Amino acid sequence: MATTVCFIIWVVFITGSVWTRTVRQVYELHDPEDWNEQDFDCPRECFCPPSFPTALYCENRGLKEIPAIPSRIWYLYLENNLIETIPEKPFENATQLRWINLNKNKITNYGIEKGALSQLKKLLFLFLEDNELEEVPSPLPRSLEQLQLARNKVSRIPQGTFSNLENLTLLDLQHNKLLDNAFQRDTFKGLKNLIQLNMAKNALRNMPPRLPANTMQLFLDNNSIEGIPENYFNVIPKVAFLRLNHNKLSDAGLPSSGFDVSSILDLQLSHNRLTKVPRINAHLQHLHLDHNKIKNVNVSVICPTPATLPADQDSFSYGPHLSYLRLDGNEIRSPIPMDLMTCFRLLQTIII
Repeated sequence: MATTVCFIIWVVFITGSVWTRTVRQVYELHDPEDWNEQDFDCPRECFCPPSFPTALYCENRGLKEIPAIPSRIWYLYLENNLIETIPEKPFENATQLRWINLNKNKITNYGIEKGALSQLKKLLFLFLEDNELEEVPSPLPRSLEQLQLARNKVSRIPQGTFSNLENLTLLDLQHNKLLDNAFQRDTFKGLKNLIQLNMAKNALRNMPPRLPANTMQLFLDNNSIEGIPENYFNVIPKVAFLRLNHNKLSDAGLPSSGFDVSSILDLQLSHNRLTKVPRINAHLQHLHLDHNKIKNVNVSVICPTPATLPADQDSFSYGPHLSYLRLDGNEIRSPIPMDLMTCFRLLQTIII
């Protein structure tokens, strides 16, 4: 238990440290006395709140072009317009930008002028969800920490796209058109600090190759993944949250060791084709196996017994730490064995 608690604290600490650093960077304000007269200009198409002088609100205005951005602006809101292009010129003076929201526009890759985004040397957050992108835009600024590209038409990731994004911690590519051939072995090279990778709702049949070693949250729901290669998790030894709901995983497609990975705390395998409970690690806390084809629960597979414990481990500290288990929507006809309930002595919620 102590090991798991320490690991959770470590996860929270690491994740928190990323957000703390980001928040500190984003909310540090310049002294208005350092600004000149032009700095207080406000594009007529937008709103500049006097109480928040570093923000520019241009959302929901039917804009077809990006207005000239004043140099004082850190936060730029342009969502829900009709913008098709991102040229360099509007950002010539916007050297302080940290946050750009361009969600729900009509931006295409051809409409992004080369250098328009990479020139923003302090940009941390870039939102381009619900646009018309067919590939991940490039080049992007090295400073970027979050890249949100959900609900586009992305089917390609050009070689070297992520090679300089060593500060990126979150990459959201969910609900696009990614196929297995979109990835090369070095596609994710350069993402040294990536924590969360979301590629749910694409058209993948295989697990993406050679993920960044620091990945802790991997979301691959709603694809067509049929199997997981042997030793796949060796490359991502810190993965703690793994979602593979709504895929085509079968017993034959799993590694021989199943999901016996000490770093995984939350494992979601709902709506697949499993007929038996896969092997798990004693550190696992949440397990979702609902809506598969499981007929019975083999206690010996998911519950280490004293006979199988290492000589230097007592049964309580080494035993299962599962607190949440879903098995509903399966084909289990016999009652859950009592020794399973005894084994999972920390179990708080079980749905059958």
